[in-house]
Amino acid sequence: MSVAEIIAEMMKHTGYILMALAFVLAGTASLQAQESDRRDVRRGNREFRDGNFKEAAVDYQKALLRDSSSFAASYNLANALYRMGNFQEAKPVLDSVSKPAQISEYASDYWYNSGNVSVMLEDWQSAVDAYRESLLKNPGDLNAKENYIYAKKMLENQQSQDQQDQSDDQNQDGQDQQDQNDDQNQNGQDQQDQSDDQNQDGQDQQDRNDDQNQDGQNQQDQPQISKQAAQQMLNAIMAKEKETQDKVNKEKAAVLQSKQKEKNW
Repeated sequence: MSVAEIIAEMMKHTGYILMALAFVLAGTASLQAQESDRRDVRRGNREFRDGNFKEAAVDYQKALLRDSSSFAASYNLANALYRMGNFQEAKPVLDSVSKPAQISEYASDYWYNSGNVSVMLEDWQSAVDAYRESLLKNPGDLNAKENYIYAKKMLENQQSQDQQDQSDDQNQDGQDQQDQNDDQNQNGQDQQDQSDDQNQDGQDQQDRNDDQNQDGQNQQDQPQISKQAAQQMLNAIMAKEKETQDKVNKEKAAVLQSKQKEKNW
């Protein structure tokens, strides 16, 4: 949720309007009195009251250059940075005065403002903790109560979303593992198919070798005859054909002679 959305949500409730638009660090005037000798702090307080938050921040920073331990300068600088929308910068400044603030008369306000900064940063756990501390110091602060309820609700939503995201991640991891297993099974099947193809190729080659061996064996099994025997067989065949041809010629001659006799009649 953006800062603008958070502020819009807060403005639905009277207490949140006060938190969003009046980030009041109660005690600024008292701190001013205590640090009256700090000219930069006094000038910063005047600029702050006039709404010149950027100029006020510059004055507080000048005061810190003179005295880095100035509680008033740090406390009010965080105030100005918050009003400027510089929440990331306001947070460490507030944290730097945590110890003295907690034992001061402004402890409740310190924790309240710390909670406000955490809300703007969407650090819901820190916001809940800060508002709780503020209520412990001042149980009657209605704004702190309302903000505490709001921050706690947002924290619960965040935790629920985190659990959902974690569950989704686990489901995705399980799906990824299943996909990996499927890929491995597919690779195993592909290897098996490749092995089967290789075995089939080997069988085909073996069959071809067997056929070639059979052809060679058939050729080897055929009887081998000498050239002289072959010539004798050829002569015998030719003699047989001549004998047959002579017989046919005699028969033809007999038929012609018979016809001639018939013709002479």
